[in-house]
Amino acid sequence: MAVAEAQTLERLNRLIGRLRARVPFYRERLQEAPVAALEQFGELPFTTKEDFRQNYPYGLLAVPLQEVVRVHASSGTTGRPVLTAYTRGDLDLWGECMERVYRAGDVGPGDVVQNAYGYGLFTGGLGFHLGAERLGCTVIPTSSGVTQRQVMLIADLGTTVLTCTPSYALVLAEAIAEESSRPLLKLRVGFFGAEPWTDGMRRQIQYGLGLEAFDIYGLTELGGPGVAVECQQHNGLHIFEDHFYAETVDPETGRPLPRGEPGELVLTSLRREA
Repeated sequence: MAVAEAQTLERLNRLIGRLRARVPFYRERLQEAPVAALEQFGELPFTTKEDFRQNYPYGLLAVPLQEVVRVHASSGTTGRPVLTAYTRGDLDLWGECMERVYRAGDVGPGDVVQNAYGYGLFTGGLGFHLGAERLGCTVIPTSSGVTQRQVMLIADLGTTVLTCTPSYALVLAEAIAEESSRPLLKLRVGFFGAEPWTDGMRRQIQYGLGLEAFDIYGLTELGGPGVAVECQQHNGLHIFEDHFYAETVDPETGRPLPRGEPGELVLTSLRREA
């Protein structure tokens, strides 16, 4: 067994033991015996969005509530929102992952990050903010909306890195194109996610804003953005495998599929506490 696989298996077994000891929901669902191989882990039941809803708000916590320092949530447009909770240790782990996201675009101290993701219960705004400050960037926490002010600040404050949804990046590009005299911009990198976008949108964003666009991936159930990011090859996303275990399963049977086979993505957090 490769070293990385052995480490992943060790973390999965530690996780299972911890959840069985602390969360009644998992005590009933997870086996007591250790998982002997990664293939065997695929036999365990999934945690679904419905499980989050039925255990709302704190039924899946693996720490006492007094150890929780922050809560975020999904939009809840199709029912009760999915909550995700963080200990101080979880915020450190999230910051580590978000720092890696920025490093994929060679972002570092001296960069000015304009964060136009929404702040609040949505994970995007504060997640990107956390990683940029950890990296030593100058952060402009504009949140979303007020487009003309966003354009003004991009020009006046020398923004070099833009973070927002791809659809809003297109709005900003259109607003800049409508300026009577196009301002000189220092933009060079953008990180866009939280919604699907196409190669055509990428080309429009890069042309309209004059930057290199990176795709990012995350989800509320695993703490927000910072699960995966593109590198400068722009040939798919790289999952942070020391933090998250990824499987591809047959959507009909739920059984893991061989590497390279199309199926449904299933992710397990290896290190989060809450």
